Amino acid sequence: MANLLRLSIFVFMYFVAISGHFKLSLGFNPKNLTLSATATKWLSAGATWYGSPNGAGSTGGSCGYESTVSQVPFSSLVTAVGPSIYNSGKECGACFQVKCTKNQACSGKPVRVVITDSCPGCVTEKAHFDLSGTALGAMARPGQADKLRAAGNVQIQYGRVACNFGGKNIAFHVDLGSNKEYFAVVIEYEDGDGDLGGVHLMDSSNSYKQWRGMMQSWGAVWKLDAGTELHAPFSIQLTSLYSGQTIVARNVIPNGWKPGSTYRSVVNYNV
Repeated sequence: MANLLRLSIFVFMYFVAISGHFKLSLGFNPKNLTLSATATKWLSAGATWYGSPNGAGSTGGSCGYESTVSQVPFSSLVTAVGPSIYNSGKECGACFQVKCTKNQACSGKPVRVVITDSCPGCVTEKAHFDLSGTALGAMARPGQADKLRAAGNVQIQYGRVACNFGGKNIAFHVDLGSNKEYFAVVIEYEDGDGDLGGVHLMDSSNSYKQWRGMMQSWGAVWKLDAGTELHAPFSIQLTSLYSGQTIVARNVIPNGWKPGSTYRSVVNYNV
């Protein structure tokens, strides 16, 4: 009986170990969550605004999106955030809903904004959103946008949500400093998590089909200093930071690519 008990325990522990290995081999991660289109958990933060009253804050901001922040699908509904959320630029592209209720000009209705900039001095509160004038005004009652913008530091609630850029696929804007051995790119319009935790590149000369890891240069800019000539076309693999989901844009950077040009993929994360 004792031997049978020991055998049963051994078999049970074996299958537990195998199960754990199986989950790891599949990339199982308890953090692999799917963000909702609407906020499910609201936290408190302070909010200010900058730039012109009906503008996009700054021209591009520290994430590197440049003039696209005022264009569809960003549409000036963008924000800078304090260091606690900005996370050294790793949260560039992440989406949040924000709303306010504690000012008479507040509508109480949530507005979705995208992180496109940082506010290094926004440290007096645990979390702070320095919104574009357009984004802060969008939280107001009809006709009350100027009154809300005049309120100074507004207390808001915020929640992380899935990004949805309306059917636009992921785009790659090649940095002006790129050359045959050094390649840097701004990555835009990632649906779902919005943020990136890892980027890899494969060029056409790689007969072993190996991915080369790119480094975050700053904001939404990722770079590869290859040290040898890279041969187009390039495929780029993206791994989201929030959930670890991976997607591949195959041959997205074509032969004859040019610094300063934008190349649109045919892929995006599911939402």
